[in-house]
Amino acid sequence: MNFEFDVLIIGTGIAGLSAAAGLAERGLKVGIVTREKDPSTTNTVWAQGGIIYAKGSEESLVEDIMKASSGTSSREAAKLVAYESSSILEDLLIHKAHSNFERDESGELLFTKEAAHSMPRILYRGDYTGKDIQITLLNYLRDNFKNVTFFTSHTAIDLLTALHHGVTIQQRYEENKVLGAYVFNQETHSVEKILAKYTILATGGIGALYLHHTNSEGARGDGHAMAKRAGAVLTDLEFIQFHPTSFYGGATHRRFLVSEAVRGEGGLLINSQGVRFMAKYHPDMELAPRDVVARAIAEEIIETRSDCVYLDITHKDPEWIKNRFPTIYKHCLEHGVDMSKERIPVVPAAHYTCGGVKTDLKGQTTLKNLYAVGEVACTGLHGANRLASTSLLEGMTFGHFAALDILKNVDKETIYSSDKIKDWIDGTEEVDNALIHQDWMTLKQTMWNYVGLTRSKDRLSRAEAMFNELSDEINRFYKDAKLVDSLIGLRNAVEVGHQVLLASRRNTQSVGCFYRKS
Repeated sequence: MNFEFDVLIIGTGIAGLSAAAGLAERGLKVGIVTREKDPSTTNTVWAQGGIIYAKGSEESLVEDIMKASSGTSSREAAKLVAYESSSILEDLLIHKAHSNFERDESGELLFTKEAAHSMPRILYRGDYTGKDIQITLLNYLRDNFKNVTFFTSHTAIDLLTALHHGVTIQQRYEENKVLGAYVFNQETHSVEKILAKYTILATGGIGALYLHHTNSEGARGDGHAMAKRAGAVLTDLEFIQFHPTSFYGGATHRRFLVSEAVRGEGGLLINSQGVRFMAKYHPDMELAPRDVVARAIAEEIIETRSDCVYLDITHKDPEWIKNRFPTIYKHCLEHGVDMSKERIPVVPAAHYTCGGVKTDLKGQTTLKNLYAVGEVACTGLHGANRLASTSLLEGMTFGHFAALDILKNVDKETIYSSDKIKDWIDGTEEVDNALIHQDWMTLKQTMWNYVGLTRSKDRLSRAEAMFNELSDEINRFYKDAKLVDSLIGLRNAVEVGHQVLLASRRNTQSVGCFYRKS
């Protein structure tokens, strides 16, 4: 089956939904694809801390972004976000979606402070800000726009171009641009062609490539891999930010994030010997940039020969803790820890991808008619390290700007004929889920052990050997196998993981969240 839209959006987090809102409000026909059954299953929904509201503190926000990135961020991108985002936030999240940010008794917005911020400027909703934004944005689109179609349980396979997927040789000589995507319907096991004038990648980051991470399992690099295969430029992939504090416990690879806000509200880091240790690593102690805190925790774990360190906020009033951090409190309690009385066991975990598909400040990639917004994209805003709570802000802001840019030119574009694009030919071999699971584990462990918090020439060489073997096996397997979502994701993850490795090899300068021993 084939579908046609003015704009195809792949991903349903804040970036994709913000773009969809801007396009739908102007009457465009929008298709939104997600591999999940529930479109609220995104990285956005796991964002606990909040979203920056920079009104009145724009210039200091620019400086905080630059400082957190060790001076590597694009100042132009930082200024755009700092000066333009507040009006977008007010219009979309407060007035239209009615996101429920915390307010005082008189109805004034409340603000919190996080690491590396020079002042409190972060709007929040308890410790589930992302979830509230996700749900309210979805409701806004569903309740108001019949011109928006959601494709749930649909996995994007590849971006369509005439160069790669045309039925005739002559099509190779056409202007190279993205025409839509092949999409795998998980329920019917068929591949559909979705044609569109413009395509927006909003697929999130690559945290799920790591053994321990705070992301949804869908953050496996699908958008990065599709963009690369289509010919787009990827950049800054060595800059993977690890969150210093994820809950140590449970059997899944997805670690529960213990928000930066816990430290922002006075939480102390204590090692297994009962010693508060951050003073010897950075003058800002617990509020140092995330990369510093994450490596400090890793060092303490090694030095004390323990499994974790501890986050202590027991000096705060128990009722305040329960009200301020209800989700974290509940999760800890479910795993046998009462954070109002006990220290929380924590370890670092892969958290945010600072690099991605290279775009300009309108979200346009190096391929015509392909945009990328949110964590999948690299605008230069984060440089080598992301300032806390800029992730939701970036997704919302560049989703908005991508929509504006598309609206300027959409009437000049036409939808490509599906008859001129090859039909997908599926494999014939049944998939062995045990092999896929084992390959996923090999990938995750390789990334964690060799391409993780600390990298070195020897570790990267070991990873290279693993990737060569994985790539050869999976490419042969993928060619003949019947499609399933996990295999599509594995193929993409191996491809993107290798790109992270290559970027890490090229960069020998330790900066921001990237640290090389040799």
